[in-house]
Amino acid sequence: MSVRRAEPIQVAYNVQRTQAVSVPRARPAADYENDYDEEAEKTVPTIQSRDGGPSVAGTRAILRNGIAYAPSRAPANVKSAIWAVNTLRRKPYVWGGGHGSFNDYGYDCSGSVSYALHYAGLLAAPVPSSDFMRYGERGRGRWITIYARHGHTFAVIAGLRLDTTDLRYGGDVGPRWYADARNTRGFEARHPIGM
Repeated sequence: MSVRRAEPIQVAYNVQRTQAVSVPRARPAADYENDYDEEAEKTVPTIQSRDGGPSVAGTRAILRNGIAYAPSRAPANVKSAIWAVNTLRRKPYVWGGGHGSFNDYGYDCSGSVSYALHYAGLLAAPVPSSDFMRYGERGRGRWITIYARHGHTFAVIAGLRLDTTDLRYGGDVGPRWYADARNTRGFEARHPIGM
């Protein structure tokens, strides 16, 4: 009895041309002290910027696994602020933290905002929350808005909120990015001149 070999068959299928392009992460997760084992969602198109920070196309930052991706159309100093704050995302809340030096063990609210503005080239020395009530110009900015009152301050940078207060679980946790807004009643909105 003879055995016949099976002939290979050819299969054709269509791939939609509109599917998202998956590009490797802009920077190794270890550079951001990322303790997640998860990869960024594959549907988020990222690009490698010349400066090496994580970026996304457009004018609004996005948040993935606690890391902020700077918008490609943002000014260079806004991107620098975002990438600098990414390095703080695991630091604890420490009252007065970030005021003696921009490099500290932990940060409070105004220390975090001061850090971001310093690395954007917009602030020479850390300032307390109440001083942010007179910082820059009144109103919301195009790229950076600081919300300040006596006792607390936070910032919105390219659409993401930099805050030390976790509104979902309560309490001061340290500098973190949030995609959700917070009530700004009682806060003075300020922005850096030209931003």
